[in-house]
Amino acid sequence: MGVLLQDLGYAFRQLRKTPGFTVTVLLTLALGIGANSAIFTLVNAILLHNLPVTDPKTLVRIGDTDACCVNSGWDDKGDYSLFATDTYYMFKKSLPEFEELAAMESGYAWRPITVRRAGPQTVAKSVMGTFVSGNYFRVFGLSPAAGRLFLDADDQKGAPITAVISYDAWQQDHAGDPSVVGSAFYINTRPATIIGVAPKGFYGDRIDINPPKYFLPMNSMDEVIGAPYFTEPDAQWAYIIGRVKLGTSIPALQAKASALLKQQFAPLKTFTDQRAQKVLPLTHVVLTPGGGGIQNMQDGYKDHLRLLLWIAALVLLVACANIANLLLVRGMSRRAELSIRSALGAQRSRIVRQLLTESVLLSGTGGLLGLAVSYLGAHALLALAFPNQHNMPITASPSPVVIGFAFALSLVTGILFGLAPALMAARAQPAESLRSNARTTAHGASILQRALVVLQAALSLVLLVAAGLFAQSLNKAQNVDMKLDATNRYIAHINPQAAGYKNSEVEPLYQTIVDRFHAIPGVLKVGLATYTPMESNNWGSGVKVQGEPDINKGASWVKGTPEYFESVGTHVVMGRGFTSQDTLNAPSVAVVNQEFVKLFFGNRNPIGHRFGFSGPSKVPQDGAHEIVGVVEDTTYTSVYWKNHAMYFLPLTQRCCNANDPDYHLDKDQSMYAGALVIQTSRPVPGFEKIVGDTLASINPNLTIVKFQTFQQQIDDRFIEERLIARLTSLFGLLALLLAAIGLYGVTAYTVVRRTPEIGIRMALGAARSRVIGTVMRGAMLQTAAGLAIGVPVAIFCVRYVKSQLYEITSVNLPVMTVAIGVLVLAAAIAGIIPARRAASIDPVRALRIE
Repeated sequence: MGVLLQDLGYAFRQLRKTPGFTVTVLLTLALGIGANSAIFTLVNAILLHNLPVTDPKTLVRIGDTDACCVNSGWDDKGDYSLFATDTYYMFKKSLPEFEELAAMESGYAWRPITVRRAGPQTVAKSVMGTFVSGNYFRVFGLSPAAGRLFLDADDQKGAPITAVISYDAWQQDHAGDPSVVGSAFYINTRPATIIGVAPKGFYGDRIDINPPKYFLPMNSMDEVIGAPYFTEPDAQWAYIIGRVKLGTSIPALQAKASALLKQQFAPLKTFTDQRAQKVLPLTHVVLTPGGGGIQNMQDGYKDHLRLLLWIAALVLLVACANIANLLLVRGMSRRAELSIRSALGAQRSRIVRQLLTESVLLSGTGGLLGLAVSYLGAHALLALAFPNQHNMPITASPSPVVIGFAFALSLVTGILFGLAPALMAARAQPAESLRSNARTTAHGASILQRALVVLQAALSLVLLVAAGLFAQSLNKAQNVDMKLDATNRYIAHINPQAAGYKNSEVEPLYQTIVDRFHAIPGVLKVGLATYTPMESNNWGSGVKVQGEPDINKGASWVKGTPEYFESVGTHVVMGRGFTSQDTLNAPSVAVVNQEFVKLFFGNRNPIGHRFGFSGPSKVPQDGAHEIVGVVEDTTYTSVYWKNHAMYFLPLTQRCCNANDPDYHLDKDQSMYAGALVIQTSRPVPGFEKIVGDTLASINPNLTIVKFQTFQQQIDDRFIEERLIARLTSLFGLLALLLAAIGLYGVTAYTVVRRTPEIGIRMALGAARSRVIGTVMRGAMLQTAAGLAIGVPVAIFCVRYVKSQLYEITSVNLPVMTVAIGVLVLAAAIAGIIPARRAASIDPVRALRIE
């Protein structure tokens, strides 16, 4: 220990003697380690973090996909992760290997609830709420922050409606008022009692940008939100997570659950279809770790986060190469000192240990600075990845895991960049080092130093190419002709069902909304729809054209009012759009897009043909709707979705299975509008308040769920792409800066070492331009070598990221040309400074050095 303290003290004194070197190394390390730690903070918070529950390792999820939200039909691969209510109860009864199994709503994000505390002067709010089984909190091993959590008795049909409020909602919306527990609320106009507060830090069963504020028993779902699918054995809506008993074999449990599911499916109406019967033998489930909860967000972000980790690692490698070069230069200047120590009897191992101690001290200090950089960087990353989201259950504060990661990274980098210089210094022969003078060492930088510069240049080119490709991909995606017009368009998401409206009452409501908004000066068009183009939402069904064979193809569908197409900028290219005569009791009509026509009709005119849902039914559904018009192919959901067949129905008419005697009007959830689209003649300041006041004047419970301009909605679909493009550009420029500094350092060192030689050349008549050319030639040759390595590496690496690029499958010439040009320019700037200094050497002074 005494020797270690002695080494640390000596290392500290040595670093203090060279403040310029020390500051440069620490800043380089702080940026390299900080960038990696910032990315790892996000990776740890999203991909590796467990739910804040008891013993998360024993939790197991039945399912392995992020299927959502209410599905019917079958999966061609037979893999199921979403289940019907009857299936949940069957698993709960038939799988004693689980201590308990909990069910949770998959699609709560698409169905917010309206909550108002009972009493005068209270205001209704649209918030997120989710429906769960009565044992939900018990499965997770949670205790209430106040009051109590659900009991099995709360989750029974006919039981009084109860709810548990999240800790954050209790604090933010009610200032932690203890009287909230036991008080009466109205949830979707239904009376309910708040029985307790969920524990602090618990945000539900998954990471979400807008986690639920209220938890309700799932048996109250139909009563509260009108969910007829809750009792339908063919409708899949729930995720299932359970806690397995100690010693349970997961493979055997998975096989048993798969067999049970196959038995459960066999008698269902869905599997009376011959196509479904063919895939029934494939039916299975995959059991996955449930400690992290439902992995929807993780599945969406993991590819991008892993890519960022690799990019940050490359930047760190460039930083390590840069620091290794600085240490080599410093080691050369200390050769005499180390030779004297060796001549006086110091062992090589002792010298290596001393130099490694200095490297590790540098890297440790750099790691501490890197933590500070990572904290700021993680905050910036969260702001870029999730803009305007303040309820995210993700923190940028370094966790013990992140601190451990930064410490390990610091130790590895210290050894990595310190080992080679230490070994080189230790191998030097004392007699040779003490005899050497400027002339005998006039060869300049070593092969290792030049190799490190070449490596930096190659890695920098790879990162610059990556930055160029992602920037080009973002530009192409954002500039796709979506056949939409966002100019002076506003979108207000609403939930008439949560305001208390029944299916039979919405038609006059929609007309009232249209009339009220048209009365506002400057409003041109008012459209209502189930959902709008660039939401992360999609309703789909199988489609069969009447009188034609079922080709087993499907399409997405949207319901809208007469002015909906004009409100989003979609043009009718054949026939007509919707009119005010397309009401509930009028003949059912549909408008289809051009891709729908291509898929189901080829070159034929679709006007007048009828179609409907495919699949088993008591009454054939293929004649449900008559096609009256065709619209252009407008982008819905994502620009990455090509060949997107769609059909559109009038909002107040029944959907395709309206002829089914079991499908009554009160079960048709598609009657409810999810969004209001308003086109104005000019931008309207404060329009959100105008919209909110107008809706409240119709019904105080008719609240805005979310308000944004149409352009904001479109921009939100490119958040991840924008994040990747900006970060790859930032990391590319950082690597370029480090590479330029490395090239400058090696070139300047070479000039210093060759000062006598340059002096002799100039004394013999060499021109300044020739001296500059000689120095620049060395710098540019190293850059060229880096390009020779970097170009094929960049071309090779594109195959691993092309799935994340929009319509880009290889490195194109403009991107490669710009990347090479930027690197060559940086290298020229880094080389010209020491080259000009070399050309200004005074021959007499240079020769005097000898």
